[in-house]
Amino acid sequence: MAAATMLDSGCPRRNPGGPLEAKAGCLHVSGQNQMTTETRETDQAYRERADRYAAASAGCAARSRAISHGRLVCFLAAGAAFIWLLDPGGPVPLQLTLAVVLTLGFFGLVLYQNRVNFRCRWYGDLSALNEEGLARRARDWGALPYDDSIIGDPDHPFADDLDLFGRASLFSLLGTVATAPGAATLREWLLEPADTTTIAQRQSAVAELSPLIDLRQEATTRGRMIHGATPASLERFLGWAESDPWLPARRWVIWTARTLVVVTFTLVALNIMGIVSYLAWLAALAVNLAFSYTVGKQVHHIFDRAFARESKYQRYAEIFKLVTTASLTAPRLQQLQTEMAGGGIPAYRQLERLHRILSLAEVRFSMPYVAIQAFTLWDFHVLARLESWQVTAGRQARGWLRALGEFDALAALAGLRFDNPGWAFAEVGPFDPAGLSATDLGHPLLNDEARVVNDVKLGPPGTFLLITGSNMSGKSTLLRAIGANVALARAGGPVCAAAMRLPPLALETSMRVHDSLQAGLSHFMAELERLKRVVSAARRAPGPGTLLYLLDDIFQGTNTVERRTAARKVVAHLLQAGAIGAVTSHDLALAETDELSAACDAVHFTECVEETADGPRITFDYKLRPGIATSKNALKLLEIVGLDSSDAETEGGAAP
Repeated sequence: MAAATMLDSGCPRRNPGGPLEAKAGCLHVSGQNQMTTETRETDQAYRERADRYAAASAGCAARSRAISHGRLVCFLAAGAAFIWLLDPGGPVPLQLTLAVVLTLGFFGLVLYQNRVNFRCRWYGDLSALNEEGLARRARDWGALPYDDSIIGDPDHPFADDLDLFGRASLFSLLGTVATAPGAATLREWLLEPADTTTIAQRQSAVAELSPLIDLRQEATTRGRMIHGATPASLERFLGWAESDPWLPARRWVIWTARTLVVVTFTLVALNIMGIVSYLAWLAALAVNLAFSYTVGKQVHHIFDRAFARESKYQRYAEIFKLVTTASLTAPRLQQLQTEMAGGGIPAYRQLERLHRILSLAEVRFSMPYVAIQAFTLWDFHVLARLESWQVTAGRQARGWLRALGEFDALAALAGLRFDNPGWAFAEVGPFDPAGLSATDLGHPLLNDEARVVNDVKLGPPGTFLLITGSNMSGKSTLLRAIGANVALARAGGPVCAAAMRLPPLALETSMRVHDSLQAGLSHFMAELERLKRVVSAARRAPGPGTLLYLLDDIFQGTNTVERRTAARKVVAHLLQAGAIGAVTSHDLALAETDELSAACDAVHFTECVEETADGPRITFDYKLRPGIATSKNALKLLEIVGLDSSDAETEGGAAP
């Protein structure tokens, strides 16, 4: 349930990646080793693939070095052949043939080495991706790539409380998402619930994609090769693709250009036949150039807009091709493939067509451009083709990106299931009475060795789960385990449980509450604002269904008597509103009222304290037990960190 906790030289120290660790023999924690044959096979699969791709990358690197030597030999030999060609008495045909062949061989080796170097990088990236798979399995957050641009909304009800974003987070655990649309989609799914039909469709797609590791890893690797394709740059491309084209409102421009070209070539033909003077077609060329530099001044500006935006989008063509040509059977995956082939032409072919058109526009940077433009008015014809693409395909581009983002998010959830084959899909439905139940529920951010699992039940409405226990016993981690798994279930992904059943849920939490100097809020007022939002959400009819609340040791910023009274009122409001949830507390008397005692389902964590020659030794097993906690450990912790607890004991003991 909880990870290890540690005290080092009397001071708690938090691991940069997440939970606390045990150290120095002061505390001992009991993890539950959940390594199974399936998870070992997953580790072996990643290890074998990482080694295989690393060997392939090394082989390509060796080949590239050999090609470099061959290039050098060809270059020197070609140079010698050209020097030999200067010999006036030599066999010129042989000299020339040898020089040309060696020169062509040199450039051929350059092209071949570029291909080999690409494969070297490709295999290296695939090897690194499988090494990341092992790091994700071990929850080694420092070894995983981290994109600090993907952050949660600081005002979101539960993103920070449940560690949805950040280095050690659910988003990092789903780190195979590799495209900007995919990251945006996955972020939205973690924050906002889907309806039951959508969840079922996503679960089916995730189940099919999970074993397709080659497809998923190739899509991820190609996505990571796309640099600079930020949501803002993609939006600029979509802005151009969806904008109104320039020519349709000026049809006379393209028809004038076509007419001028016909007239020009007609005059050239007549001149060849001796009917007109060459001055006639020279005059036509002058008219054409004048037309280009006046009416056509806007054309190059349009080309520049299209180039600046297409260059980032074009890199998605390979991923579109990979996805649309894959053999997939899940209904949602087939629907996404259809959306990537709107109008019957796949997105990757439309992007290839766009790239070819813009390649034609690059003629304006070539030496013979002026002559080509003068004779053919080239730019106007290329613009007509470009805007034809804009009208027929540009309006579909946003749908292609949305479908790609959903596929990328589904593939990331599928990677999570592949990494954790023992995890289950939650059963989500309008159950009556509404309630959440889970078997062997654990925290998804803890690795198999550290994770301890528990059976959990919340609901039906009119009841709440009261979790008590001493310091560091696992209360907060249990709440986060419940919330993180609910977020995964609502996204359509697997949950860290053997089985889970829940209704459509709105989710509200109050765990990590921070004061705000800028907003002028003390910790107590910040917590009041958070709890006000929770109670308000319970009072109004929640859109997605029943409200699930998770409250961690609320009202810490006030005295014991007022704290107990205030907490009771909050819980009573939530019960009356029909919400379900869990509350942790050190106050063992919180539920000692007629109303709350009848609604309270009390569970607790405990610890074992034993005296050793080195002082007290505390052991946690993080297993839930029925009833209210009876143990305390605050004074024992004082002794462990080297503080004298005798004065506190004589003054009436310590709070649990």
